[in-house]
Amino acid sequence: MSRRILITGGAGFIGRHVAETMLRRGHEVRILDNFHEQVHGPEPEPAPVLRECEVLDADIRDPDAVGRAIEGVDWVAHLAAEVGVGQSMYEIDRYTGVNEYGTAVLFQKLIEQPVERVVTASSMSIYGEGLYRAPDGTLVEDARRRAGDINGQWDPVDDEGRPLEPAPTPETKRPSLSSVYALNKYAQEQMTLISAPAYGMEAVCLRLFNVFGPGQALSNPYTGVLAIFASRVLNGQAPMVFEDGNQRRDFVHVTDVAEAFALAFEVGEASGETINVGSGQDISIAEVGNRLLRTMGRDDLAPEITGKFRAGDIRHCFADISKAREVLGFAPLRGFDEALSELTEWLAQQKADDRVAEARRELEARGLVS
Repeated sequence: MSRRILITGGAGFIGRHVAETMLRRGHEVRILDNFHEQVHGPEPEPAPVLRECEVLDADIRDPDAVGRAIEGVDWVAHLAAEVGVGQSMYEIDRYTGVNEYGTAVLFQKLIEQPVERVVTASSMSIYGEGLYRAPDGTLVEDARRRAGDINGQWDPVDDEGRPLEPAPTPETKRPSLSSVYALNKYAQEQMTLISAPAYGMEAVCLRLFNVFGPGQALSNPYTGVLAIFASRVLNGQAPMVFEDGNQRRDFVHVTDVAEAFALAFEVGEASGETINVGSGQDISIAEVGNRLLRTMGRDDLAPEITGKFRAGDIRHCFADISKAREVLGFAPLRGFDEALSELTEWLAQQKADDRVAEARRELEARGLVS
């Protein structure tokens, strides 16, 4: 049965892919997006998919615009957000205003015009450090690092100073909020899960891991790490890697993420659930840089390992996607190397402003890099 869906932040990287997936399934798509210059550039060129959607150029914090956007809507995919761990640590008011107040505006308006289901994009950042295993085999949920305690020992350790072994992180792991962005995303989750059922709406939260693929915002130095690396390489610069490069992440292709959103609307059993969306595989950040350089034909470059710690960063976090498989029937289809080759073909047609050094200076000026 066809539905009308509102996608907040729908002109963004993930939102466009969600729109394409929902259109292919026969749904009508309305998009609310403010086309922020940091993400879209000074003169954004509309993506082809937007021509098939009703597009409202407005801010998620504008109650009147949000009220118009949800008129006649059956489902809401809430992706509108400021994204970036590092920037969230010094633009606290902007991040909290968009991410938390914007979500509050959305649900305030949904009280007046309830929909069937809301699916909110959350983030793996709310876990802080992922799940770890101690030398005796016990699981550790509260591993933490502090800049002053690191001194070259990048991995979290137990009480006896022994390194902990990273393990796949399930949804049952307690949140450990290490950045303002993480706090914002956790607030979005809780607002969704509390507000929606109070007014007869179903709610699902998807905790997205490192999403990548064609269409990423290459000139935004606070976007996904792979896009940041690609921007550097396109400008003849080596990828800049914090710490020693051995921190591990889970990279999931954007088309798999879009499929997870569609399933989150379609599967009745997903109502009330918070679900990881990742690939279920992990890779070090330095290896990501090396593979990107090889695929882009830049064997003359190597990742620049800074040996620096950035406030708000965590060491290891990668997804246990058992729940996504069991509840949603989700199965990621795009392997990292195959998808990286596709991404490289797209990159060959792109230009990017390398703003990574500028972003690093902003962090250093505020004492957020050590």
